[in-house]
Amino acid sequence: MSQNLLTETRFDTLNLSPELLQGVEETGFSYCTPIQAESLSLLLNNRDVAGQAQTGTGKTAAFVIAIYHRLLTTPAHPKRHLNQPLALVLAPTRELAIQIHRDAEQIGRHTGLKLGLVYGGTGYEAQRQQLMAGVDILIGTPGRLIDYFKQQLFDLRTLQALVLDEADRMFDLGFIRDIRYLLRRCPPATERLSMLFSATLSLRVTELAYEHMNQPQLITVEAEQVTADRIEQCVYYPAMEEKIPLLLGLMGSLQPSRAIIFVNTKRAGEQVWGYLEGNGWRAGLLSGDVPQRKRQQLLQQFEQGQFPFLVATDVAARGLHIPAVTHVFNYDLPQDAEDYVHRIGRTARAGATGSAISFACEEYAFSLLDIQSYIGSSLTTVPLDPALLVTPEPPKQLERSDRIAPRRNRGGKGSSGGKGSGSGKRGASSKRRRRPSPPTS
Repeated sequence: MSQNLLTETRFDTLNLSPELLQGVEETGFSYCTPIQAESLSLLLNNRDVAGQAQTGTGKTAAFVIAIYHRLLTTPAHPKRHLNQPLALVLAPTRELAIQIHRDAEQIGRHTGLKLGLVYGGTGYEAQRQQLMAGVDILIGTPGRLIDYFKQQLFDLRTLQALVLDEADRMFDLGFIRDIRYLLRRCPPATERLSMLFSATLSLRVTELAYEHMNQPQLITVEAEQVTADRIEQCVYYPAMEEKIPLLLGLMGSLQPSRAIIFVNTKRAGEQVWGYLEGNGWRAGLLSGDVPQRKRQQLLQQFEQGQFPFLVATDVAARGLHIPAVTHVFNYDLPQDAEDYVHRIGRTARAGATGSAISFACEEYAFSLLDIQSYIGSSLTTVPLDPALLVTPEPPKQLERSDRIAPRRNRGGKGSSGGKGSGSGKRGASSKRRRRPSPPTS
């Protein structure tokens, strides 16, 4: 963690239990970030917190430490049943839920508390068995959690701690009705520790906080304190036909060790991936219709360095902590200014530095004014040097096995087949009449 992003507050001064402090220190934490110092001073004294902080500021560690401290210092209800978790963490996406679970495993490795992870798209029966065996801290996405809740696999009546992470994203994805459904089934706000974190504390987010929390203390860490000063941001203005040659030229000149190239559509992603592979740059391709198991495998391979570049739609912009990403390329400028902040937040994590390079082509250049207004500064314009424009070799074509057909069944039992699944054969119509699987997130 870069020293200029840390406070003088040490974790070993926070009166944490020895087993919790051991996990914190083994994870590599010594000094708190601003959001950690401000929130933990309240949370460790059982005060509810609604915090505003951008990605990469350490908020996950803050609420994970607060959960463990609460559970280790507060006795469970004497009549608590096996199917009653003590803490619930709600996340808007599968990737974020997986990341939270991974961080919680590391920090709480010596506490003896049992973690559970629930999300849609895969592992339906395995997750079901996990809940039946009982968990202390349950982390998951709303849809799959509600599915299991209605099956009475768990209840929330003895809950001691609750976290709502990326609350603004919950609204964006339409999960708020599901969130309210779960919150109404928790103990009263005065009987639990509640935490809400969001990139923006908008009116709708603060209303949610005051409705379901116990007089939460609002904490704000400004965006410019935590991202912009550590990310070198610039913009090129290529024509549409110059984007691939420019991208290949920048790859050759910058030699990024690990980079994410963001696109706005699956079709653009396939094109960029093909040209990278066809020109000697190994890359993975990630879009929203990639099945969850393959998505996790791709991210793991990228993190382990099996390929240095990941071409992705905005499915990868939030909730992922991939260490040592040196460069983010906005091959397509995002049409939502907030997505720009989340994209470039994939680099300069945990106090490191990074570069964000954007292409403002004629199709997406109109987004630039909104982006600059949102972040409160202008991107540095870099003149387009013709020497950077590489004549590309032909693109590699996706193999048939790499082409992901739209998922027809989203219920965790697998997805329906590939290219010929709706061809009119006798089996196809019977599949369409099958009762839909349980909802997922």
